[in-house]
Amino acid sequence: MTAGKEVSELLSAHGRTYAEEARITLRDKPAPLYQLLVLTVLCSVRIKADLATAAARELFAAGLRTPQAMADSAWQDRVDALGRAHYVRYDESTATALGKGADLVRARWHGDLRRMREEAAGDRARLTGLLREVPRIGPVGADIFCREVQAVWPEFGPFFDRRTCETARALGLPHTPEGLGALVPAKDHARLAAALFRVGQSKAAVRELQAA
Repeated sequence: MTAGKEVSELLSAHGRTYAEEARITLRDKPAPLYQLLVLTVLCSVRIKADLATAAARELFAAGLRTPQAMADSAWQDRVDALGRAHYVRYDESTATALGKGADLVRARWHGDLRRMREEAAGDRARLTGLLREVPRIGPVGADIFCREVQAVWPEFGPFFDRRTCETARALGLPHTPEGLGALVPAKDHARLAAALFRVGQSKAAVRELQAA
């Protein structure tokens, strides 16, 4: 199988971003960017991605789509929303982190993460450092945010973390961010990164693609 065909199959079968799964229509606007940050917080613990995206959907369905709404919500309401998604092991600590994170976003960036983008000024290391100021977000969470946000903040791409590059290597694809970025248009970098991450979670999917 040629690299082009393999990438096409990857995108077709696995190229749904986690933002899409959480029903976030990602744009360079305050609300969807904040929703991506919430999803990042939810993904930043040892929990399955489908539970994290389900928890995000529950929070958003409860109206907690902006820093103001999150900050104004009752802690118990956040816990209850997480519980409805069976995000139960980390529900109380995450509810606390979301409240503190909303306060930080409001105070530091006036509720608009585009100000974070401006502060980072195209420097991915700086962006990662700013993200890690948000409660609960560590190196893994910062990678998750960077992987998804490159769809609307292209100056931080191509972003493919170590894990996605290792999966690409196993599939016989270029295994550097630059090499992978050259395989698809910039608008598809986030989708390709998501596809490689998803495949990397399943040994069976890797074997299937290797066999093809």
